[in-house]
Amino acid sequence: MKIKSVFSDSFAKYGKVLEGYDIKPLIEELKKTDKPAAAVIYEPHSEMEKLPVAKEFSVNAYGGLAVEIGYCNGFNTKLNCLEYHRGSELNIPEQDMILLVASLADVKKGFIHSKKVEAFRVPAGTVVEIYETTLHYAPCCDVRGNEVSDGFRVAIVLPADTNTDKEEIKIKNWEDKLLWAKNKWLIAHPSTAEAKLGAFKGILGKNIDLVN
Repeated sequence: MKIKSVFSDSFAKYGKVLEGYDIKPLIEELKKTDKPAAAVIYEPHSEMEKLPVAKEFSVNAYGGLAVEIGYCNGFNTKLNCLEYHRGSELNIPEQDMILLVASLADVKKGFIHSKKVEAFRVPAGTVVEIYETTLHYAPCCDVRGNEVSDGFRVAIVLPADTNTDKEEIKIKNWEDKLLWAKNKWLIAHPSTAEAKLGAFKGILGKNIDLVN
């Protein structure tokens, strides 16, 4: 699979790189968080919320909205699922990583083919905004030829309360079937653990693996 740069014109429909933020203290705090060697963990909140840059993200990047700052760490080379939120997501990686993304416009009643997915490399320390119309999921390790990095730590900024427990709802349309957590709509590949737990099985085609 061709891996493009997050700085390329090809990424413009999915998001953009944000400049002007001092994220060195955030990266230092991120380095203190756990990084599993053979799994992926996600925490919606962290000590990074206490840093000055957290207020800057809220006031500048989100126009004054309340935000949460957590992290997604571990080891992963597969697509597995695609999710989206109401409101952009910011990713700030400790080391180079790869994002697998697609466009929400290509989802038809909950279904999308994995051939619509594109891969973009994000350099360490880059603040990348992922638009709310962009499908994404857990980051992937950096892959260069036959070389795979030893994992990733990525700070995740989202509108407050995203990915927390959702309220029970009455299904009104196909999108309601995708609601997996608060402000989190999820489409799973049938082969995944998420699908076995009840997530909507809407990814058609193969489950992309960057090492195969």
